[in-house]
Amino acid sequence: MSVILASQLIQFYQTLSPPPGLPAGINILFPQKDRRVMEAVKVFFNKYYNDSRPRRLLLGINPGRFGAGITGINFTAPRQLKNDCGITHPFGESTELSAEFIYEMIGKYGGPEKFYGDYFISAVSPLGFTKNEININYYDEKVLLQAVSPFIIEQLQKQLSFGFLTDRCICIGGEKNFKFLSALNKEHGFFETIIPLPHPRFILQYRRKQKEKYIQQYLEALRLL
Repeated sequence: MSVILASQLIQFYQTLSPPPGLPAGINILFPQKDRRVMEAVKVFFNKYYNDSRPRRLLLGINPGRFGAGITGINFTAPRQLKNDCGITHPFGESTELSAEFIYEMIGKYGGPEKFYGDYFISAVSPLGFTKNEININYYDEKVLLQAVSPFIIEQLQKQLSFGFLTDRCICIGGEKNFKFLSALNKEHGFFETIIPLPHPRFILQYRRKQKEKYIQQYLEALRLL
C-alpha cells in the first residue's frame, strides 16, 4: 500500500534532530521545533502532498532566517505562504528575495498546485545555521562542513526513502552547493544527474535586470525533468 508523502514529510520534520558537535559560535536554525511553525508546515504538506505521486527534488543550500527560518517551508516567506499558498498563519507579512523569485517562477510554471504536484523543494541541509545572528551556509567554514556532513548524508538518505524520483535533481546554488552535492553524489549515488541553477538571491541581488532570463532557465530545467 502506498504511503502518503505528506505523512512522511511531517514525520521527517517532527523527528529531525540537530547535528551534534557544532563549532563554537554556530547556532542552529530549527523553526520546526516551534509548535506554531509545525502547524503551518502540516497544513502546507497536507494541502500539496496528500498523495503518493512520485516527485523530483530541488535542493537548496540550507534554510535562512527570513524564509524557511520563519515558516519552516523552504523558499517560502510569510507573504508567499499567505498570498501564493492561501495558508493563514501568525508570522506577519514579511518577504525575502529568494521566495519572491521562486514564487514568480512557480506562478509561470502553472501555480503552486501544479508545481508541488511535480516537485518538492528541500535543502542539502534541512536545518540552517547562524553566526553572530547572521545566516551562514553549511559550507562557509571548514569546521562546520566537517561537523554537519554526516548529518547531511543521513537526512538526504531519509528523504530519498520516501520515493522521490532519482533520475534527475535540481541543485539550487550553482557553485559551492553544486560542488559539494556532486561530491556526495559521486560517493553515494543519490541521483543519476544533478542540474545546477543559480541561486535566486544571487539573481535578484546581482542580475535583477535579467530576472526573466533566469526564470526561463529554471522553467526549461524543470521541463527537462
